[in-house]
Amino acid sequence: MGHETEKQRWERNFADLLQELRVAQTGVQILFAFLLMLPVTAQFEQTTLVQRGMYLVALLAAAFATGAIISPVAFHRMLFRRGRKPQLVRFAHRMAIVGLGCMLVAMATSVLLITDFLLPRPVAFGLTTVAVLWFLGLWGVLPLARRSWGDNDPDEHLSAQEVSQRVNAKTDR
Repeated sequence: MGHETEKQRWERNFADLLQELRVAQTGVQILFAFLLMLPVTAQFEQTTLVQRGMYLVALLAAAFATGAIISPVAFHRMLFRRGRKPQLVRFAHRMAIVGLGCMLVAMATSVLLITDFLLPRPVAFGLTTVAVLWFLGLWGVLPLARRSWGDNDPDEHLSAQEVSQRVNAKTDR
């Protein structure tokens, strides 16, 4: 039950990746919408030239993140039914990494912009540094540190039932 063909594995990998991209896409689109609305607010006139530069970096990074995260959909449309799922999964994986990188820049500069508007600049830089370290920890360090979670062979793909049996066997010890 835990064995799948290579084609099934590519299909599953693509479906998993698309689900991950849906989550990231929602976040980046909300941030992008917020950034698009910011210049039409009354307070935007009070921003400094430096803060407007921060705004432009955040806006462009959010736009690039949106493009990278949505690009696998367009790529899939162009390759639909052409037997190119492995190439599609590899491309989508790279675009997910690029999109998350751009989203990190957008989030960081958005935090910096807002905190710099509200607080003294040194405090803004400190809070932004904390936020960036938080994102890097959750999005990079922790996943890389946990790559070897589990004791199964990385090429072995377990069914949900097999995973449940292994987890239950370990907790019964």
